[in-house]
Amino acid sequence: MEIQRGQVVRSICGRDKGCFLTVLGAEGPCLLVADGKRRPLERPKRKKPFHVAATNTVLGDAALQTNRQIRTALRPFGAQAGKT
Repeated sequence: MEIQRGQVVRSICGRDKGCFLTVLGAEGPCLLVADGKRRPLERPKRKKPFHVAATNTVLGDAALQTNRQIRTALRPFGAQAGKT
């Protein structure tokens, strides 16, 4: 499965293991991901594609405009989205 902009992914490695994030884009071999709280749009996290598990959900560009919209879109995926 090809990971695309707006796709919701779950982190499977690192400090944010188990958290749901959304893909903002790609930078070289890494993905840029954010959750709107711990990782806002202003400083997205770089993660390698094999450190995330893709879901079937893709958020539209309208849901990726602000941190609040990202948090709202990720809320149904669980209490761990953006948890510190």
